[in-house]
Amino acid sequence: MLHSRYNPEKEAERYIDSLLLNEKTRFFILIEPGLGFMISPLKTRVPGAKIISLHVESGTQKSIAAQKSPLPAPDCKWEPGTGISVQSFLEREIPDSEAAEIRIVEWRPALAVYGAAYLKLIEETTDFIKRTDAGTRTIKVFGKTWFKNFFKNLNCLKKILCPVPFSLPIIVTGAGPGLEDAIPLIKEQFPRDSSFILAASSSLMALKARGLNPDILIATDGGAWAKFHLYENFRGAQPCPIAAGLCAALPSQCESTPVLPISDGSLWQTLILKKLNIPFITLPQRGTVSATALDLAFVLGKEKVFIAGMDLTNHDIRSHAKPYSFERFHEDKERRINSVYSQSYKRTSMLKEGGSYKIYASWFEKQLENYPKRLYTLGKNNHLFNSLDSVIPFMGPARKTDFKTLTLKDNHSENAVAILEHALLDPSCSVMAAKLNEELGILLFPGTVNPSPKDLIAAIRQLVNRREPDG
Repeated sequence: MLHSRYNPEKEAERYIDSLLLNEKTRFFILIEPGLGFMISPLKTRVPGAKIISLHVESGTQKSIAAQKSPLPAPDCKWEPGTGISVQSFLEREIPDSEAAEIRIVEWRPALAVYGAAYLKLIEETTDFIKRTDAGTRTIKVFGKTWFKNFFKNLNCLKKILCPVPFSLPIIVTGAGPGLEDAIPLIKEQFPRDSSFILAASSSLMALKARGLNPDILIATDGGAWAKFHLYENFRGAQPCPIAAGLCAALPSQCESTPVLPISDGSLWQTLILKKLNIPFITLPQRGTVSATALDLAFVLGKEKVFIAGMDLTNHDIRSHAKPYSFERFHEDKERRINSVYSQSYKRTSMLKEGGSYKIYASWFEKQLENYPKRLYTLGKNNHLFNSLDSVIPFMGPARKTDFKTLTLKDNHSENAVAILEHALLDPSCSVMAAKLNEELGILLFPGTVNPSPKDLIAAIRQLVNRREPDG
């Protein structure tokens, strides 16, 4: 039984009172709240919070509608059969937030009714909170850098790639040690004129060292160090195109290279790109380039997608396929008491302690069932991909893939600033302005609630007009 037979409203009120709620909570995630008797006391005690209901089974809305006095509805609701996973639903409904701003509220009687399914819902929600909390802490450190990168890239990019979905098998390469075992399979089973390699920029050096040139690179990292992965692309006569998150750190050489812009779907990026008539693909932030690369592969291609080099773990002291762009830094710092071996050991130990691999592996494990049923594994990848088949693709006649290229002539950063300024100050855009204020405040004023539009505009202009040498 989920609720009291005699006074379920009072039962829910007493339970909510016992939780000692924090008024700073922005999101309440209700785990199988049944008919929703908790919603009313939650709205009363923390009126500004968003209430999200997650249900173990479908059909609760009909039960609620059947009540004599309709109960307040949550702000949004997920249940099986909605066509979206729990993780994707929560990503959509909860912007980048700290764990302290999110509160899980369980309705414990549901455990006795639903058992393992109820516990699985709690586990998925907890994993989401861990991941979004890690992302928020990263934003606090790098938010301004990412924002500055966006405007710098608007001025740098001159050739915009306009892809058309094609029918070729796609190999998505990460930079894990398993890539070394997969490369001979790629060369043997995938003729270059009838297959397509979409490579994480960190895997480029290992691929080129073994005679493989990707068809397109993908770069999403906003840290300045990420440029070192891309420099290898410009050592040669014909650099390959780059699919890039517009907040990524891109070297100035990208001005002469076709680039496929990727937006994270935020309002501020979408608004600017649409107003400037710049073609782009929208892909959600994933925290790891491997996940974004898979998203892009399913957008670009209609055929099978193969993954390689997605180890998502260390192999002893090895964290990446060799050669790797950052090896030079270890070699430059090598001394008698600071060998490359010792530096590699320290790096892999830090990666283990940070736990990022575990977070991403857990996300992939839950996401696998939501990917299109044309994903396959190639070579050694993380054991969580063992459920995928390993097949030799059927290769038809060679089919050259041509992308159209649009040439941009003007620097757009000043126009982009004007677009944001108008949206923040125009009285007729109050709803849009509130959303922009929230998104830009997280990036430019982390920890501050609702900075004023004037403060945001001043911060934007200061960042955009700051001149720094290219790394």
